[in-house]
Amino acid sequence: MLLAALSAFGADVAGKWKATVESRNGMREITFILETNGGKLSGTAASDQGQAPIIDGKIEGDKISFTVEKEDFKAVLSGAISGDEMKLTAVVGNKTFDLPVKRVRQ
Repeated sequence: MLLAALSAFGADVAGKWKATVESRNGMREITFILETNGGKLSGTAASDQGQAPIIDGKIEGDKISFTVEKEDFKAVLSGAISGDEMKLTAVVGNKTFDLPVKRVRQ
């Protein structure tokens, strides 16, 4: 019964995660620091372009969604969590792309 209650809130995603995405300026690494509170997700996303807060974050079961927004940049991400990997779809402006993300174990 306890496991069912815990899984209703979502997977354990708290911690550090990394993704690599190809941009017009070459490969770019993104680091996500994720925090959870029940089914809510918060934290930060950082790259060589700076840092931005994670807003509107939600976790339900193995599903995750959140927005990264800073000045003139907005990315809406959603997808699924499986262990130490997330398979996200990112929507930035009129572009949509897959963004695989891996947990960083310390």
